[in-house]
Amino acid sequence: MAEALHFLQINGSELLYKTWEHFYISFIALFLGIIAAVPLGVLLTRMKRGAGAVIAVVNVIQTLPSLAILAFFIPLLGVGKVPAIAALFFYSVLPILRNTYTGIKSVNGNLLESGKGIGMTAWEQIRLVELPLSVPVIMAGIRTSAIYLIGWATLASFIGGGGLGDYIFIGLNLYQPEYIIAGAVPVTLLAMITDAVLSRTERKVTPNGLKGLKEVS
Repeated sequence: MAEALHFLQINGSELLYKTWEHFYISFIALFLGIIAAVPLGVLLTRMKRGAGAVIAVVNVIQTLPSLAILAFFIPLLGVGKVPAIAALFFYSVLPILRNTYTGIKSVNGNLLESGKGIGMTAWEQIRLVELPLSVPVIMAGIRTSAIYLIGWATLASFIGGGGLGDYIFIGLNLYQPEYIIAGAVPVTLLAMITDAVLSRTERKVTPNGLKGLKEVS
């Protein structure tokens, strides 16, 4: 306990900065992933062929080692936060894309026909029917992606991206457990807080009718 307090006295401000840095890198990658994956998931539901192939390609990208993705971006973007965010963006896409596609495909076809019957355009059906009804499934993908990114963002320190991974790798290289704990514990807390916030957001954006169905089930 005394050692932990001593560490915080010396490195407290730096720890706060690295925690913010870690969150910033993860959040930007997640935001870019949402912007790319949700529209792409909607587009895939409109494709009669090729949707499975696109998801399979994204699946393959997801299986590539994190360090390999980071190394791939170094010749293109150099070192620092930009290549780290770009690499994390690739990892953010699959859960959101897959859940968007699954959620929209599971919307009751009778509702879509009703929408057409009252004169809804394709865009109005997406905006007013499909996306609202798919919110719980899409948000589940976003939550999964967010938790993954917060964990994977520790590897950003390998290419000068900063974040809490700096402490973890300093501790591993110098055999100093206090640095490992100082990096690992905030990462865990950050993941838990992010999941709780996104869970609350999911409840707020889910239509009231769907909330009732979830409670009954």
